[in-house]
Amino acid sequence: MIFQDNIMKKYLENVYFITGTPCGGKTTVSRALGKKYGIPVYDIDERFEEHQKASDAEHQPAMNKNFKDADEFFGRSVEEYKAWLLQNTREQLDFVLLDLIRLSQNGKIICDCHLRLEQAAIFTDPSRVAFMLKKPENLVDEYCNRADHQGFNNFIHSATDFEKAKETCNATLLSLNEKFYEDVKASEYFWLERDNARSVEETVALVAKHFGLREPSANRAEGKTKEGDLEPGKAFDEAFANGGLQIRKVERNTPLAEEFLHFVEQCSWTEVREHIAGLIRNWEFTDWETMFAAVEDGKIVGMTSLLKEDYYPMPEICPWVSCVFVEKDSRGKRISEKLIAAANEYAKGQGFEKTYIPTEFTGFYEKYGYTHVKDIVNYGGGTDRLYVKEL
Repeated sequence: MIFQDNIMKKYLENVYFITGTPCGGKTTVSRALGKKYGIPVYDIDERFEEHQKASDAEHQPAMNKNFKDADEFFGRSVEEYKAWLLQNTREQLDFVLLDLIRLSQNGKIICDCHLRLEQAAIFTDPSRVAFMLKKPENLVDEYCNRADHQGFNNFIHSATDFEKAKETCNATLLSLNEKFYEDVKASEYFWLERDNARSVEETVALVAKHFGLREPSANRAEGKTKEGDLEPGKAFDEAFANGGLQIRKVERNTPLAEEFLHFVEQCSWTEVREHIAGLIRNWEFTDWETMFAAVEDGKIVGMTSLLKEDYYPMPEICPWVSCVFVEKDSRGKRISEKLIAAANEYAKGQGFEKTYIPTEFTGFYEKYGYTHVKDIVNYGGGTDRLYVKEL
């Protein structure tokens, strides 16, 4: 299936691409920018194994090519090595684009990637891509010295002739990026040359200015939600972002996700906390599924989720508002109501017309607009009450 360029740009309009040459600072800037503005970072290198498992040798031959050792890997000619790298990146790009469309549908996301000029023209607007550059000469030593690249460092040093392997790798990266480096600098795209005299903070500020990102504190001062929070509109702002309380959508690989996992592991809901913690550790959420955290004065005090399935053999019912929980010391402040309302607002934004809640209680969810449908049997053999709400 072929998608027209305008369609791709529309569905990727929440994605900020940070790309460029090796050792140009893509990863450092992406992570610092994401941390400062509360935007999730999607690193395509970290997703390669996941994408490789979903690929096959017929359709993605480069991604599935195996090398018996470093001698075979670095023993190729520069042209062979270069062609394989380009094809490998192109094959993974299909997986990356589908991930980005899915992950960015409810908010901004930063993509740390390998995007060429011609691809940037197809997939995004110049205002949403930044090229981080370093002259592509003698890159192997610098690459190997990085803490997050020690796997590659060990691999290249396992070659029988390390110096020869290093020479081939350097020559390949130079051949692959030399013209690209010059073309970016001659283009109308935003780019920054790596400069050790410029701090990471200064570099992030320049990229943020190009992207039009605003300080989270400025957003809060204007009554807007912080980057990474839910943004369902004015009604949500008024109901859920005042009095020191925020309802935040938990995004994968973010500081909030780490804090949220710790909260779940330590919460007093002993019957289900390990199950929920397992979902978060393995991030077993697909499509629109997500969790929400109630944050009061900087501390997580409650949670809920929106899931395709719950603890019931009823696949025809969806979505479930589940895992509604507030710590004892924070109860009595209508936090459960705000969590459920946020989940419903999110579900409505996904196109759902109703949500379901299972419970053993009577008279609790009725005050939140839910109506009892029938009694249902869970996987454990117990009976619960099923409630539904029209959105």
